[in-house]
Amino acid sequence: MIEVEALTKVFDHLTAVDKVSLKIDRGDIFGLVGPDGAGKTTLIRMLCGIVVPTGGRVNLFGDKKEAFGYMPQRFSLYGDLTVMENINFFGALYKLDKKTIRQRSDEILQLTGLLNFKSRFADNLSGGMKQKLALTCALVARPALLFLDEPTYGVDPESRKEFWKILYRLNKEGMTIFFSTPYMDEAELCKKVAFMDRGTILIANTPGNLKKQFPYKLLELKADTGDLDFINDLPEVVDASFYGDKYHVAVTETKRARDAVTGMLTEKGINITHLEEIPPSMEDVFMSLAGKEVV
Repeated sequence: MIEVEALTKVFDHLTAVDKVSLKIDRGDIFGLVGPDGAGKTTLIRMLCGIVVPTGGRVNLFGDKKEAFGYMPQRFSLYGDLTVMENINFFGALYKLDKKTIRQRSDEILQLTGLLNFKSRFADNLSGGMKQKLALTCALVARPALLFLDEPTYGVDPESRKEFWKILYRLNKEGMTIFFSTPYMDEAELCKKVAFMDRGTILIANTPGNLKKQFPYKLLELKADTGDLDFINDLPEVVDASFYGDKYHVAVTETKRARDAVTGMLTEKGINITHLEEIPPSMEDVFMSLAGKEVV
């Protein structure tokens, strides 16, 4: 479906994408995860043909010609047009006739929950509804492949959940989805994930395999104080990071580290309310990768 070989983009003296190679199979939900400035948007724009690569090769669909949809990072529809007027405009860009646009739009609007908002101006939609409208416009051509550039950024958690339900349904119907996100929890929802940082793909695999490859044991720690950064000074601790109201403590040997952490906190008069070994999350995996000097 998508084959990328040594794809590179240089802006003046900045290498935004550096020799990226990827293969995405038909039917994948492929997640491109990484921090702001990692090069995710530039990579997607090269795949869509919007940005011309400095070097490398992109092949979509093999020798076939099929439509793909693209939903950009920021809301880019027309606020002074209604929901239906926006859909008609984008349908015309795909050279669809009015009857086809009307039939398809009703199906997609039903799917996205916007059917009762056809006549509402885009500027008057909520953030989540705007994203659904942008998705509807990207889907009107019934693409085999859909590119989504951080579509849930800044959207409330409930709208994000609804958005993913729609994506799963589209994928079940055969659509291949290429999805970029800064949210590590969304990586768990993809069939395959690549982590990108400073223009380079650090690793790509299934979420399950990436977690199996996590090189450390992980302890979850909660105490009656939130400031526990000093445990990073322990030689038994590889890294300790704050997650919500708990610390995730990466260690090489569980019992020794548990005893060392317990001893230090007891010595400081700090009460431990929770300390147990847990499996790594995708955020733990990517925090570990981002901390390595690999580029």
